[in-house]
Amino acid sequence: MDFGLVLQTDPPAAEVVELMRRAEGAGFTHGWTFDSVVLWQEPFVIYSRVLEHTERLIVGPMVTNPSTRTWEVTASTFATLNEMYGNRTVCGIGRGDSAMRVAGRKPNTLARLGQAIDAIRDLAEGREAVVDGTSVQIPWVENGRLPVWMAAYGPKALALTGRKADGFILQLADLYLTEWMIKAVRTAAAEAGRDPAALTICVAAPAYVGDDLDYAREQCRWFGGMVGNHVADLVRRYGEHSGAVPEALTAYIKGRAGYDYAHHGRTGHPSTGFVPDEIVDHFCLLGPVEAHIEKLRGLRALGVDQFAIYAMHDAKEATIDAYGEHVIPALTD
Repeated sequence: MDFGLVLQTDPPAAEVVELMRRAEGAGFTHGWTFDSVVLWQEPFVIYSRVLEHTERLIVGPMVTNPSTRTWEVTASTFATLNEMYGNRTVCGIGRGDSAMRVAGRKPNTLARLGQAIDAIRDLAEGREAVVDGTSVQIPWVENGRLPVWMAAYGPKALALTGRKADGFILQLADLYLTEWMIKAVRTAAAEAGRDPAALTICVAAPAYVGDDLDYAREQCRWFGGMVGNHVADLVRRYGEHSGAVPEALTAYIKGRAGYDYAHHGRTGHPSTGFVPDEIVDHFCLLGPVEAHIEKLRGLRALGVDQFAIYAMHDAKEATIDAYGEHVIPALTD
């Protein structure tokens, strides 16, 4: 199993770079960041610095979207980083939540997202693609490679992931839901004539190492609120008891009363009091290292290839070090 570190690009950017260096030294293979340029600093500028100060780390957004930047700009940016540092990027992409909503825009349609996945990958790898009705090609790309991993929860998004993407990003670590969603993605891949086993499966969730579970839960409760944004969209689209999405995912948002993006992804988020302890425990990895290892082995048995830690809490360095010393060796046996 591979391991990734997910950070917000809060200033100073040098701190993000240093944490990514620390993660590589601890055995992490991927460095991810949020991509919401109103709330945080521009991540692609920081990726260049991270790549310069690491040797093997693969970097990318978790996740970008088809509208914040035009598709040729996104592709050219990835291709430039790859030319400079040797194909060490991955494009995590989704419909767009905070990046779109804080600017007063709606998330992208799945149709647009599917077109963007094809165009961004093709352009970054040197092939011709259609952008806004015009065929374009980046002429200087040679031997470029850009895996595109899609974030999804709902049935139509999971199906699109299976049909189009190179990998699947699931932003929660509940074993039952992970199994359900991986099955949906792989079924869609097989129906599209693709090899289901070729898709990389990445689970991303907060991890907090320590014996004080109450404290760890408060550090990570924000995550249930963030996931709740997407769940609320699903409930509006499919209904609460439609069967299209497991009630294990939808039931907990009954007490949700809106969401303040000014505190997005932050410990102590005032809009996440509706998230019960049970959901925090199911969605995140909390407790002593032995508990992390046990749950990660369960995820690995379901086919998860990478676990990416959301480190939006007060123990970033300690978590990186604990994973490097205890967890990663246990999961690479």
